[in-house]
Amino acid sequence: MKYYIIAGEASGDLHASNLIAEIKNKDPQAEFRAWGGDLMRKQGVTMVKHYRHMAFMGFVEVVVNLRKVLGNIKECKADLLQYHPDVVILVDYPGFNLRIAEFAHRNKMKVCYYISPQVWAWKQHRVKKIRQCVDKMLVILPFEEPFYKEHGVNADFVGHPLLDELAKLGATPRMNFVHRNNLSEKREIIALLPGSRKQEVERLLGTMLKVIPHFPQYQFVIAGVPSLDKELYIRMIGEKDVRIVVNQTYELLQNSSAALVTSGTATLETALLSVPEVVCYKANRLSYLIARNLVKVKYISLVNLVMEKAVVKELIQDDCNEANLVKELEQLLHNPDKQRRILDDLDQLKHRLGNSGASEKAAELIVGMLQ
Repeated sequence: MKYYIIAGEASGDLHASNLIAEIKNKDPQAEFRAWGGDLMRKQGVTMVKHYRHMAFMGFVEVVVNLRKVLGNIKECKADLLQYHPDVVILVDYPGFNLRIAEFAHRNKMKVCYYISPQVWAWKQHRVKKIRQCVDKMLVILPFEEPFYKEHGVNADFVGHPLLDELAKLGATPRMNFVHRNNLSEKREIIALLPGSRKQEVERLLGTMLKVIPHFPQYQFVIAGVPSLDKELYIRMIGEKDVRIVVNQTYELLQNSSAALVTSGTATLETALLSVPEVVCYKANRLSYLIARNLVKVKYISLVNLVMEKAVVKELIQDDCNEANLVKELEQLLHNPDKQRRILDDLDQLKHRLGNSGASEKAAELIVGMLQ
């Protein structure tokens, strides 16, 4: 069978790579062509374009880069017609992937969507397009399956793929980690996760760095991502006392006492590794004002959405400032009652997200659909 997979950012690259590995186990003759990242490339796919050339976030950024976005869509459509796969597998990234779903369906290709767009939060009109164009929806949050079924969409809850990824992790001994990265053995670590996109890092890292002088007894370490130039971090750090580790986010979190985390998948990764966190979010002001009027959910972090209550503190837009970050970080580090409540809630979170095996279950459903 011929599989065409599209992932538009780092988390999609991770989950798509694991899905590819499981499809190979069930379909040894599988051929793959993809838009994605380095992890998918390592699985042996033929790569059309890297996600670093696709990741534009926010209304304003998309408008500014509209020519590139439309060019990518046009290129993808032409490539699909030439390759004509047995199934197109779309991984999150809805602004791009829903257009491709419509095109693939119109051209008689089967369409499977793995990791749902957050249509339950905003743009619910997209459900109609999904019902028309997507043959199977594979969802990773427990409340998504009933939502889609209510709207007449063929959906299956497969569990969250992060649980698969974290199940592979062994414990990273602290001494190994600190020595490998020239960190202090004596000071506890606070992790800074400023995002995987250049725009996120530029908006949030500077604010995060302002808390460092308030916590001299701790060492601050930035989780760098390999898709961004390290010079971006170095330029923003300047003379501040902070280190960078690249492509070691899980190891960093395993050895951290708390974290400041940009809203997105990283908030869930941090929670599943039982690290108390503050969720940070800043967007272009116009993009934020538009989103605020459209979003229909109470929380922005997946942790709070799944738990249906404010487990982790969310600091959004103007509230994401030095004073509030310092106040919340103090609570995470020095309030034992709060620490205990958070850790209990994070244990409950793991239970709600189901057991590991999401990638295998998703692969089984996709291959079964083709057979």
